[in-house]
Amino acid sequence: MADAILDGHSAPALAVRLALPSVELYERVSSTMDLAHTAAARGAAAGTLVLANAQHAGRGRAGRRWSSPPGSGLWMTLVERPTSPGGLDVLSLRAGLLVAESLDALAADRVQLKWPNDLYRRGGKLGGILIETRWRDRRIEWVAIGLGLNVAPPENVEWAAGLASGVTRLQALDCIVPALRSAAKAEGPLTLDELSRYAMRDLGVGRRVSEPAAGVVAGIGATGELMVDTPTGPRAFRSGSLVFSEGR
Repeated sequence: MADAILDGHSAPALAVRLALPSVELYERVSSTMDLAHTAAARGAAAGTLVLANAQHAGRGRAGRRWSSPPGSGLWMTLVERPTSPGGLDVLSLRAGLLVAESLDALAADRVQLKWPNDLYRRGGKLGGILIETRWRDRRIEWVAIGLGLNVAPPENVEWAAGLASGVTRLQALDCIVPALRSAAKAEGPLTLDELSRYAMRDLGVGRRVSEPAAGVVAGIGATGELMVDTPTGPRAFRSGSLVFSEGR
């Protein structure tokens, strides 16, 4: 860990630059999420960031795993310690919205959102967010906010996207970390303003889908549910994956 460097910056230098209490920077790991949980269990402060130049067993929703090539993106998990669970139900959506907004300038496009946790650019997947919470006696101990982002598009992956040419990982970090920290501090359901901003980026709205039910996406609700107009009427879904009938 001590010798790892990201865009010329060591872990202590990144902590200063990003105004964080601690940064753990690794060259190659299995999963930053696992390391963040370990750090949090040791008492890591809110705002502790775990980063890796590459990871070989990163995970997403439903236990999906993938390998992340070195140097081409950000593979990171942020530890936060909310004082109440008021915003947890929509944290993935709120984090996605704030990250997307923060990345528009670096993407040279409006970054889009696919319920419940994916970032897209020009129809290609740019990144994803994963939230894992640890509890003790009905009290939140910590939340781990994992994010994988393609800064440069992966080679030979047609459905993936990256940020604009020439953007560095450090530039992306400068945008993402404040966005995630702001999302973690927010409480309550999505506001009308947040819902309006999300709708402007919603990749699914108006499109025909086969999952989580056959129908047409109508949007999202204030508590994070996906709304689908089905042949038998409107339905709301709080879990599952969004699969477009016409493909990605």
